[in-house]
Amino acid sequence: MSEQLRVLVVDDEEGIRLGVARVLERFVASFPDIAAEISYEVKTAATGEAAVECLREATPDILLLDLKLPGIGGLDVLREARALEPPVLTIMITAYASVTTAVEATRGGTFDFLPKPFTPNEIKAVVRRATRDLILSRQAQKLAAEQRRTRFELIRVLVHELKAPLGAVEGYLSSILDGVVSDEETLHRVVTRSIARIQGMRQLIMDLLDVTRLEAGMKARVFTQVQLAELAHECMEALRPQAEAKKLVMEIGGALDLSLVAVRAEMEIVLNNLLTNAIKYNREGGQVHVTLGKHDDMLELAVRDSGFGLTRAEAAKLFNDFVRIKNAKTRGIEGSGLGLATVKRIAGLYHGDASVSSEPDKGSTFTVTLRSEPPEKVVQP
Repeated sequence: MSEQLRVLVVDDEEGIRLGVARVLERFVASFPDIAAEISYEVKTAATGEAAVECLREATPDILLLDLKLPGIGGLDVLREARALEPPVLTIMITAYASVTTAVEATRGGTFDFLPKPFTPNEIKAVVRRATRDLILSRQAQKLAAEQRRTRFELIRVLVHELKAPLGAVEGYLSSILDGVVSDEETLHRVVTRSIARIQGMRQLIMDLLDVTRLEAGMKARVFTQVQLAELAHECMEALRPQAEAKKLVMEIGGALDLSLVAVRAEMEIVLNNLLTNAIKYNREGGQVHVTLGKHDDMLELAVRDSGFGLTRAEAAKLFNDFVRIKNAKTRGIEGSGLGLATVKRIAGLYHGDASVSSEPDKGSTFTVTLRSEPPEKVVQP
């Protein structure tokens, strides 16, 4: 991230104003750990009145403020700066200050103090500290806002997705209670539909839990050596009843000896989601093929199906949260729209990615790449 911050320097000594401006206009602060590179645009003011006018015209990101000013004093300007939204991060410049004024300035929200006389390196150091604090604070605010939006969207989708199946199950049970359904064949059909609706609701809840745990980092991550082919066989066996119901053939090929240092549960989520989709969106009598491979330090897991396929526009939005492709062929297929988004999140944890190549009526291939050696410590089973 390359960004320019606005700095306002307020001091009644012209030499200090010009000196600070000259230093900061040539200064670029780099923060590799938070991927930020910051330069500075500097404005100056010689009096408290001029400073207040500058604050109201265009709010700076950082304020370097002399405590002793003619007219309106530094503490008055500080109160003006802190009243803005968001408050301006302020560094107090002072040659001397009583304990009382220092305490008042600190209570007023001063970030740091820069005592006179100071060197160019001292200016850079204090501005660098202020910049890091400002960037981290903004990133935290942005993350909090995104989390609020995500929580709202999760609740909205949960309400929307649960309303219809709950209504259906309620209707089925009411028809039984009211005696509308009495013969054994109809009763069996109604109960079967109710169970299917409940299973769909349970899957939605589990998908939501997976997403929220990943986002919040709440899920304990225990790393072990995971044999991908072995895990893929287990997932395929668990899903075999659904595959056999559609007369699908499931196969696995490629580098069957591949293993990965990973959290087994996360790899299981990836495989289950990809295989479940390959079965759900396949045509009767079709195929599902899992291929394992390795390119340089990246492992590749591909699941190919002979299903309905996707248009380019549909494929482009497929890995976003709550996306479900609805057309004439898929309208009756249940799903939360969270599975593939979760797959992409997990791939990102392993410095990899998830992608799809597809053609309408010719099937799709979903590919997940994973770094074979994640940096986290391996915990042996």
